[in-house]
Order: sequence, then structure tokens, then C-alpha cells
Amino acid sequence: MAAIPVYFVVLPGIVLLDLAGPAEAFRVANKLAPGTFVLHYCGPRAEAETGLAGLHLSQLRPLPERLPANALVALSGQVGTGPDWRDPAVRMAVDWLAARQPADRFRVMSVCSGALLAAAAGLLRGRECTSHHACLAELARLEPRARVHDNRIFVEDGPMLTSAGITAGIDLALHLVAQTCGPQAAGAAARDMVVYLRRAGQDPALSPWLEHRDHLHPGVHRVQDAILRDPAAPWSADALARQAHTSPRHLNRLFAEHAGCTPMEYLYRIRLALATELIRETRLDLERVAERAGFGSAHHLRRVWRRHSEGSPGALRAGA
Repeated sequence: MAAIPVYFVVLPGIVLLDLAGPAEAFRVANKLAPGTFVLHYCGPRAEAETGLAGLHLSQLRPLPERLPANALVALSGQVGTGPDWRDPAVRMAVDWLAARQPADRFRVMSVCSGALLAAAAGLLRGRECTSHHACLAELARLEPRARVHDNRIFVEDGPMLTSAGITAGIDLALHLVAQTCGPQAAGAAARDMVVYLRRAGQDPALSPWLEHRDHLHPGVHRVQDAILRDPAAPWSADALARQAHTSPRHLNRLFAEHAGCTPMEYLYRIRLALATELIRETRLDLERVAERAGFGSAHHLRRVWRRHSEGSPGALRAGA
């Protein structure tokens, strides 16, 4: 997996959480997939006062003259309702962004009013995008050819990824972790940060590997992690309860409250997800698929499939 250089553009008045939230998500992801995200902090000046008066960020690197083809440029918001266009540092950043296209191929992620910088640089022309609700009118004014969404956590359109305020930047960073390292890594990073793993309203449904994980209960997460490590193990209600150090009855109550399903329902959904991958990606016959996914037989797999999924395993294999 090629490393992804991430360039955080730091401007005066930056909202620290817009930078620190995504940066932390990438840092945690690097614990799971070392070296995947290489973080750089740069700006028009070597020092910038943040939106917290009196707090400065220093030793910032210059804005790079060239960007690697797989680079990600991160644009954070600034306090208020947008950049101070009279500030020379803001103009330098916009000019730098505009000069990078189309000579360099890179992606841009913005948080909050960072989308306004992208719009001013012409990066959002003809794109779908979003921003903090207080910045949407200005975003539409700066780039009338963009399709601005007012009800989304984040929007991805080609190389442009825009998000609403603060926590949405973490959501977007976790989305990029899922794209790069896989959904299980994104789920683990979210749990490490003790945040919910969300998706934008119009995005596709969560991967089965991530469903029922938008909670913070450690015991339920331990059970789910154990199932993910070995879905085909001979899990019983008692064995699952031991993972949470509780009784099967209490574990059922915890799952109902925090995951919205029973432990066994979660187990079968994960086994179905594994079976689906095996059907799509291998030529194993259905009995072997059922065995590897933890089902007693192909008949058992079909019976559970009818209860939780549309179509049939055979139809999925035919369409693969």
C-alpha cells in the first residue's frame, strides 16, 4: 500500500479541531497500518495564530511547489464565517491551490469553511460539495457552478471531499481510512478515538463489517471484535457472553440497547458478509463457502440468507 502524504494547510485563525480531528484519525490509523498516512503541516508563513487567541502554531513548512500524485491536501476552517480574504496569507493559499491544477493530480479534503478556499481556487467548479451551514450561501456565491448540499455530513465528488463543521471532519477522515485501509481499520480507529462512525446521509449503506458498531459500550465491542477475528468459530451464547464477562441474558440486553440486534443476529450477519465475499471472490462450491463462513451446511447458509438478505447465494454467484 503506497503511503499517502497529507498536507494540512495552516492559516491564521484556524479552528484547531478542524485540523486536529482528522490528523488524529490518520495518526490512529497509522497504528493499525503503519506508514499509511504521512502528515505534513504547511502554510504561507512559518507561524500562524490559531482561532484560540494567543495560541500559535510554529515551524510550519512552506507550501510545496509540487505535490505527489497521491497527495491529499487538507483545508481547515477559520473562526467566523469564512476566510479573511484581505489577509495576504489567505490569498497566497488560494493562489497556491489554483496553481496546482491541472499540473498536479491530488485530492482535497475540506472541513467547515475550508471549502470556501477550494471554491475560491476554482476546485469546486461543477462539483457536488458541502460546508458548515453558516458558510453555504458564501460557498454558492463563490462557485455558482457547484451543487451545494445543505444536509450532508460530507460529500465526495471525484478528488474533492468536503465536510461540514468540526466532527464532520473526523467522519470524513475515517471515511478515507476505510477507503485506504479497509472498513475494519476505520471501525477500530473510531473505537480508539471513542467516536461514532457515521456516513453522509446520501452515501451507500455501511459495510456489513461496520454495521451495529455506532456505539461506545466496551463489552459489546469486545464481543463484536471477537466475532470479527474468527466468524467461523463455534460461537455459542455462553461463549459470546464470556467475551463480555457477563451472562448471556445480560449480553442480549446490552446488544439490544447498544447495537440494535441480538449477539446471534450480529454473528449471522458477519458470517453472511464473509460468505458473500467468498462467493464473489473465489470459485469455492457452496458447501465449502458455508464451511469457511461458519455455517453447518449449504442448506443452513441458504436458510439464514433468506432471513437476512435478498436473492440467493446462487444468484449472487451467477452475477459475480
